[in-house]
Amino acid sequence: MNAVKTPLLPRLARRVLLSYALAAAVEFWLLPTAAKELSDTAALEAIDPIRMGLIFAGALALLSLLRLPGKWERWCLVLALTALTGGALLFNFSWQLLLAGALILALEIAYARFGCAKETVPIPAKEPTRAWIWVAALAILFFLLVSAWTVARVLAFCAPTFDFGIFSQMFYYLRSTGLAMTTVERDGLMSHLQVHVSPIYYLLLPVYALFPYPVTLQICQAAVMASAAWPMYLLARQRGLRSWAACALCALLLLCPAFAGGAGYDIHENAFLTPLLLWLFYALERKGPYGAAAFAFLTLLVKEDAAVYVAAVGLYQLLRAPMSPDRKFAVWSGGGLLAGAVGWFSLATFFLARFGDGVMTYRYQNFLFGGGKGLLTVVEAAVLCPMKVLCECLEPEKLPYIAWTLLPLGLLPLLTRKYYRLVLLIPYLLVNLMSDYPYQHHIFFQYSFGSLACLAYLALLNFGDLPSWRSAAAAVLVGASLGCFACTIVPQATQYVVMYLQNYDYYQGLNSVLSLVPEGASVAATTAYTTPLSQREVLYDLQYASREHLLSCDYWVVDPRSEASFAGFGGFEALENTLFRLGYQKIGETDGALVIYARSPSARFEQDVQTS
Repeated sequence: MNAVKTPLLPRLARRVLLSYALAAAVEFWLLPTAAKELSDTAALEAIDPIRMGLIFAGALALLSLLRLPGKWERWCLVLALTALTGGALLFNFSWQLLLAGALILALEIAYARFGCAKETVPIPAKEPTRAWIWVAALAILFFLLVSAWTVARVLAFCAPTFDFGIFSQMFYYLRSTGLAMTTVERDGLMSHLQVHVSPIYYLLLPVYALFPYPVTLQICQAAVMASAAWPMYLLARQRGLRSWAACALCALLLLCPAFAGGAGYDIHENAFLTPLLLWLFYALERKGPYGAAAFAFLTLLVKEDAAVYVAAVGLYQLLRAPMSPDRKFAVWSGGGLLAGAVGWFSLATFFLARFGDGVMTYRYQNFLFGGGKGLLTVVEAAVLCPMKVLCECLEPEKLPYIAWTLLPLGLLPLLTRKYYRLVLLIPYLLVNLMSDYPYQHHIFFQYSFGSLACLAYLALLNFGDLPSWRSAAAAVLVGASLGCFACTIVPQATQYVVMYLQNYDYYQGLNSVLSLVPEGASVAATTAYTTPLSQREVLYDLQYASREHLLSCDYWVVDPRSEASFAGFGGFEALENTLFRLGYQKIGETDGALVIYARSPSARFEQDVQTS
């Protein structure tokens, strides 16, 4: 009876998942004892993919022949996952793995007992409201805070070459030539698009063309981030939530420490991901194919790895289709998004491999095995050994990041009986938690924007499924988020503002000395001074440029305290002696924090003669 009532695709998905869990569990237990320890790639090396594939195929065929009641299959899935997580715990025990295993088991027991809840058609809220005024006020406050914080970083000489000086010089080139060129990023003139495929930056060019200053970029980024509040509000109203709930959910997003913290290391294209993905979700909720296509395309223009987010959204649409009233639109939109994401990623990675620096797969060194170096190896590793993924995601250094991203949202992204929604956790796991690159799971770096859009949307969906006491839940969540924000973002933001205001005269003195460097001159500088000197064609960072390029510059702008920058010259004194010997003269300095050297006209003439 159950098999007749249950649609074909959910039955097939359940059997595929059960077969995969059985195959993964059996393969794990067949590993040699030494390989069951998941801290390295020994398990990945030892797994036999052919054997695992045969077990999977055999289990799927057997399930199809037996045609067990759906409830039996769901309880078998509980047993298979228990065997899998239990084996991992036995050989890799940690408290965080135990808690995660318990959470997974609880979700599976709920699924076994009650099944998967169906999607209902939301009725958009129609009551008249001026809640948008509160949303606008929240967005403006957020914009002012992030702008003040990040602009103060620039004015206080705290925005280094990586990752702000490179973008500041890139926009200088964009304004003058229309090309995203830099010299400071990779020790020579090249396009930034050879490092990351990010044409989305062109959207900021009209504003920068009017106000060509480094601080303009920080203000633009703050505006882009704050704009995410509007699609979040519209999504809540489209899902039928009351105006107070819509405002509360916007506050949860803006107060999430990893969202504001994403601006903590200056400008990045990733900031576009949050508003664009939320607009994509809104277009899908409205069943607007053209809007969905437009926002998916804009999202892909952010970066080559933005395809991960679009693909996850497409997969979500496909999985929800059998349980949703708008099945046809869900299938077509999901298939189109998934195909478009895969196609774009293939083109972008081919371009980077052929004409650029390649994809940065070194950030997933913990999943590369068997001589593999590409992202397909990472995917293969995740499929072969899912418990390796879980163990890597729960490493102790990642736990604070998990806390600062999930707790402010009240764990809402996880609390659902509509299990197909959990596929939207894939970007969070893949981008932020699986990698052993430390910045990808740090709230003050730029890698959380896309994942947070998916988490915020999940929180919104699951909040709408809460019973009548959700108003109290909203108040508690906003209060908790405000506390998290006050503990993390406010001290960091105010630190730079206070530092700049207290040392205003000192920074003005530095700017006065820097004005001795002509606008068109080529410059070699230490990292603190590349940003204020970025409006020029030739600029190099002492720590990352070759000696040949550095010594070709007309001016050297140096912070004597930046010891790492002088290591190649044997220290600051040795560098200074080298410059004097080559005909440079000291033309300005201040307080041991800034020294400027200029090549004398005669020395410049001699070098030109030698070069010719």
